[in-house]
Amino acid sequence: MTELTVYQIAILKKKLKELEISLQEQFVMSSASSKTVSLDQTMIGRLSRADSLQQQNMAIFSRHRATMRLKKVKSAIQSIALSEYGFCQKCGLDIGYARLEIQPETSLCFSCQDKADQKC
Repeated sequence: MTELTVYQIAILKKKLKELEISLQEQFVMSSASSKTVSLDQTMIGRLSRADSLQQQNMAIFSRHRATMRLKKVKSAIQSIALSEYGFCQKCGLDIGYARLEIQPETSLCFSCQDKADQKC
């Protein structure tokens, strides 16, 4: 693999900025969905409390996942500023443009990511 070009970094930085905005919007929108569930027993035809709790749990999980991804995106943007972007944090090799196009916030090459996933 080869190091990223200035043009490739510019494209990936734009993707990261767009992703950051999208995740921040998702975080704000999920805020209301993850609040405590209160069921109005006078409302007929509404979701049961169990359904409401399930939807709340899904919103909390989604919010957590968006928060974690947002942290990775911000870290990737910072690594661009430090000229450290595109290198695996584990082995130091180039991550590769194709992988970064798909997941611009990644900090591990495919090989190191595979090894990390096998440990889970």
